[in-house]
Amino acid sequence: MRRLQALSLAVFATVSLTLAAGCGEGGAAAGATVTVYAAAPLCKEAARSDGRAGDLLVHVVCLAPVEQGGRADLAAAGAGARRATEDSTAVAYLEAPGPAAPFSQSIVEAANIAWLKTSSGAAAMRRVRSALEGDGSSPRQAVLDEVG
Repeated sequence: MRRLQALSLAVFATVSLTLAAGCGEGGAAAGATVTVYAAAPLCKEAARSDGRAGDLLVHVVCLAPVEQGGRADLAAAGAGARRATEDSTAVAYLEAPGPAAPFSQSIVEAANIAWLKTSSGAAAMRRVRSALEGDGSSPRQAVLDEVG
């Protein structure tokens, strides 16, 4: 039993140190991947911007639609927002105008992830990529500083 506890403690310490090193003030390692979450209406344009920003790889994750017939599915909006907050590589969340926007905003911003309300996935991705290329701080903080 003690051996299992010691092993668990060692694994926890290793994971904690690894995560802390990845989120440090020195920024992300060259070739690291950062993730941008995009609402369904913005996804096609945003996904065209998958690629590089400086020495980082930028990956776009398309979220499920959250509106039908002008009504918001708040459960789906919350699920998408929480998915972004649980991803340590998330640097931005692109939201389309509509009734679900305020709901996702509060969840995403509480996790210190940049939240951009936009009708153009391409324009939002230009802003995100510009922030990632021009700042040596952590990628998430660079995007927050640029769009916040």
